[in-house]
Amino acid sequence: MEVGDMSQDCRRLDIDIDYLSGQLAAMLAIASPTGYTDSIVRYVCAQLDRLGLSYELTRRGAIRARLPGHARAGARAVVSHVDTLGAQVATLGPDGRLGLVPIGHWSARFAEGARATIFSRKGAYRGTILPPMASGHTFGDDVDTAPIGWRHVRLRVDALAEDRSQLERLGIEIGDIVAIDPQPEFLENGFIVSRHLDNKAGVASMLAAIRAMVAGPRPPVDVYWLFTIAEEVGHGAAAILLPDIAAMVAVDNGTTAPGQNSAEFGVTVAMADETGPFDYHLTRKMVELCDANDIRYQKDVFRYYRSDSASAIEAGADVRTALVTFGVDASHGYERIHMHALRSLAELLTAYGLSEVDIPRDEKVMAGLKGFTHQPSDPADQMLGPGTKRPETAEPDPG
Repeated sequence: MEVGDMSQDCRRLDIDIDYLSGQLAAMLAIASPTGYTDSIVRYVCAQLDRLGLSYELTRRGAIRARLPGHARAGARAVVSHVDTLGAQVATLGPDGRLGLVPIGHWSARFAEGARATIFSRKGAYRGTILPPMASGHTFGDDVDTAPIGWRHVRLRVDALAEDRSQLERLGIEIGDIVAIDPQPEFLENGFIVSRHLDNKAGVASMLAAIRAMVAGPRPPVDVYWLFTIAEEVGHGAAAILLPDIAAMVAVDNGTTAPGQNSAEFGVTVAMADETGPFDYHLTRKMVELCDANDIRYQKDVFRYYRSDSASAIEAGADVRTALVTFGVDASHGYERIHMHALRSLAELLTAYGLSEVDIPRDEKVMAGLKGFTHQPSDPADQMLGPGTKRPETAEPDPG
């Protein structure tokens, strides 16, 4: 099959929306800031057990599940992350309040007023993140002019903690992980508002796609489903790839904001992030699959964004990468998405998993020129002239 021939790729499978929504709700209820992901890893593994997929875990808990195909070499991978934003205790204040540093990149503007859980050696405590001047009755209009930043918020612990010694008696220490409540709302019109939709919504879409595929036809090559545990701090998929994996599609959020082309409906196909363009051929394949399967889509470029694939590429993995996203309004804040995007994304993943292999040469880590890809307006094509055979097809490949 030639690249761009999509006649055999109208293959999207039906997605169980209730299952997708239920998985998202269940995962949002599990605290999983980067560095505190054991519980969410165990949950995802339990779902894979129910779906009948075999899997293995890295030492720290990244998951690699395998859906067998007709061939192993040239396998595909789909990846998303189970970790979320959060915070850590940075200081124990003399007033019994905790200073914080963020886990991942998010603004303290969205931390003010958040309910949270502190995980200490002696157990979990609840609390609220507040600015030092939190009472208008005390500080008047100064509460509206206070500076914003992580140096200007404190975590009030819901326990007897009026000074540092009492915090220490509770077992709270510098470095303790703080999980932020998601406060999810699933609206009847399909909108979902919550923290941590990045990227539990992506994980839910993957589980829904797996559920559809295990009951469907066998894919042409193995499809690996990867769930990483430290994407929010830049680690991503670097440690979980296999040599058999030739292409990897990351699933994450797209930012719907002024100056961006993402949307809360359909799939947003990322053409590039801050690490550079995604693979030309794999990205075009995702777009053509949307066309062939009547899946709404739009393209976007993310200048201040990286996903699971970035760390793998930076670590030297020779794998084609693409990024498909669900549009999120107010990413890394009080996020909002729509179920239409999650369903569309899951449908696209099933179509991708079942699509024919476009570049058979990719099953080898190294190979000769025969079967190597072409791009439009390649200078070599222009130099050859019309009707001239390409050198790699005119003679047998010596490799």
